[in-house]
Amino acid sequence: MSVRFSHLDPGTDETYWQEALGEHSIAPMDADVDLLIVVAAHPDDETLGAAGLMARATGRGTPVVVVLASDGEGSHPSSPTHSPEQLASLRRRETEHAVSLVAPRADIRFLGLPDGELAEHAAELRAHLVAVVDEAPAAGAHRVLVAAPWSGDGHRDHRIVAEVCASVCAPRGLIHVGYPVWVWHWGGSADLPWSRVMALRLSDDEAELKRRAIALHVTQVEALSPRRGDEVLLHAGMRSHFERDIEVFLRESEEPAGSNGLDAAWFDAFYDRNADDPWGFETRWYEERKRAILFATLPERGLGAVLELGCATGILTAELALRAERVVAIDAAEAAVAQARRRLGDDPRVTVLHAAVPDLWPAGEFDTIVLSEVGYYLTGSDLRRLVHLIAGSLSERGCVVACHWRHPVAEYPLTGDDVHDALNELIEWQTLVTHREQDFVLEVFAPLTALSVAEREGLV
Repeated sequence: MSVRFSHLDPGTDETYWQEALGEHSIAPMDADVDLLIVVAAHPDDETLGAAGLMARATGRGTPVVVVLASDGEGSHPSSPTHSPEQLASLRRRETEHAVSLVAPRADIRFLGLPDGELAEHAAELRAHLVAVVDEAPAAGAHRVLVAAPWSGDGHRDHRIVAEVCASVCAPRGLIHVGYPVWVWHWGGSADLPWSRVMALRLSDDEAELKRRAIALHVTQVEALSPRRGDEVLLHAGMRSHFERDIEVFLRESEEPAGSNGLDAAWFDAFYDRNADDPWGFETRWYEERKRAILFATLPERGLGAVLELGCATGILTAELALRAERVVAIDAAEAAVAQARRRLGDDPRVTVLHAAVPDLWPAGEFDTIVLSEVGYYLTGSDLRRLVHLIAGSLSERGCVVACHWRHPVAEYPLTGDDVHDALNELIEWQTLVTHREQDFVLEVFAPLTALSVAEREGLV
C-alpha cells in the first residue's frame, strides 16, 4: 500500500493519536532478546521508530545492529543549495551521531542503495540482511528481534524494506516487528490493526535520549536554508508523534492460528501412559529396520562428535555411541531423559540433557547431527530457528541426518514432509542421500564442500 501525502501538510494532530492509543488495550512490547537488528529505509527512520528500543537493549547489554538501506539523498529533491551527494554525506553523519547517542556500541551498516529505488534493489538489500541475521546463531543469539519500517506505513521504500525483512525473518523464525513513521502523519485510528499493536513504555532517560537523538538529524528537523525546496521535513507537529513516552510496534509475522508446538508436558504425559516402551523402539521391526537404514546412509564409519536431538529412551543413542568420540543427546521429556540415562549408564563419552530445542542449545561444534522424529513437534518458526542453529553447529566435514514419519498425526503441528521441505529450502546444503518410502523420509545433508563417500575413500 502506498499513500499520497506531503511532509508539508500539517497532518494528523498528536492529541488525536493520544486519544486513540488510550482507547485500545495494547500489549506490552517484549524487548528481552539476545540481538536487536534495526533496519531503516532512510536515515532517521531508525531514530524516529526505535531509538527507545535501542536504548533499552543497550541498557540490558544486548548487541544492536543498525542497517541503513539508503542514505536518504532524495529527502530534498528540489534543494537549490544541497546536492544529493552532499545530503547523503550529511545524513550518514547525523545517523552515526544519533545512533551512537542511544546505543553507543551499535554496529551501524550503511548499504548506500538508491533512495526511492529500493524496490529495484530489493535483491541486494535481502542479501545484506541475510548476511547480518545469519551471523546471529553462530554468535549465540537464539532470540533475535528485527525492527523495520511497518509494512502499512504508506511509503513505498518502507513497504519494500518490510517485505524484504519478512522474507528473511520468516524462514528463520526471527521476531519481526514494524515501527510506524508516516502513518502518524497521514493516517487515523482505522488505519492501524490494533490487535497487532504493541507498546514499549520508555523511561524518562530513554525518552530524553530519543528526543536528543531526533534533534541530531539536523537536515530533517531544520530548514536547509530559507529558500524554497529547503523546507523542514520533520516539522514540530510531525516530531510530536515521536516525543511520546511510548514507542509503538506492530507484529509483522505470526504463527497461523492453532500452530502451537508440543511442549514438555505433552511428552511427559505420553510417557506416563506408555511407560515400558512408549514408541515401540524395542519390539517393532519397523523401528529396527529404520535404524539400520539410518546407519547405512551415514558417510563415515566414525561419527566424531554427535548431537542427537530428541533421544527418547536412548536406544539410538547407544548405537551412535559405538561409533562416536562423544555424544550429546537431548530430550524435552524428563521421563525419557531418565530412561536414556539408565540405559547408557556411566559412559563418560555420553551426555544426556533435559532441554527443549530450539530455546536451549548446546555449545560446541558437531560432526554428526541427528534429527530423527522430532521436527514435526515444533511450530514452523521454531523449526526454522532449529535448522539455522543446526547449520551453525555443523563442522565442515559433518553431516545432518534427518528422518521423519510421513503420515499425518492430528496433534503434531507439522508433517514429516513439512520438516524436510524446510530443511531443503532454508540452508544451502548438498543432499548426500534421499530415502523416501510410504511411511518415512530420511535424508542426509552436508556442507557444499563435503566429499562424497567414494571421494572420502579415495576411489575417485
